[in-house]
Amino acid sequence: MKDDSTLRDHLVAQLNSDYAHARFRTAVAGWPAKSRGVRPSGAPHSAWEILEHLRIAQWDILEFSRSARHVSPEFPGGYWPQGPVPPDEAHWEAAIAGFGRDLESMQALVSDPGSDLHARFPHGDGQTLLRESLTLASHNSYHIGQLMTLRRMLGID
Repeated sequence: MKDDSTLRDHLVAQLNSDYAHARFRTAVAGWPAKSRGVRPSGAPHSAWEILEHLRIAQWDILEFSRSARHVSPEFPGGYWPQGPVPPDEAHWEAAIAGFGRDLESMQALVSDPGSDLHARFPHGDGQTLLRESLTLASHNSYHIGQLMTLRRMLGID
C-alpha cells in the first residue's frame, strides 16, 4: 500500500482551516452574547444559527463516516436550530465545545493509517472517508466565512 501520510496531513490541515481560511476559534472568539441571535440586514442567518448548523452538520458527517448505524437528521430542518437566538450561554458554549470535539475526532479518523481513505462506505452510495473529509472541510470553510462576515457586519472586533 502506498504511503498516504502526506495526504492525511493535508486533509487534517484543511479540516483545521489552517491554510487560506479563518479558523473556527477565531470566528467564534469573544462573540458578545447580545449579538449571537442578531440577523443583520441582508444576512440570512444569525451567528447562533450558523454555529449550531456547523456543529450538527459536522457531527452528522463524522458519525456517518464512523458507523453504518448512524441516522442523519431530517434534511434540511434537522440541520438548523429552531430559532436565531441561542437559548442561553450554556447552549452557545456547548455548541462550540461540541464542534471542537467532533473536529478533533474527524481529524483523528483521517490521521489514522488504519482507516482507508479510498474505500467506499458499504452503507453509503459512493462516499469515502476522503470525500467526507473534503466535504466537511468545504462546508466548514463556507460557514466560518459567513461567521467572519457577520462579525464585520455587526462591528465585532
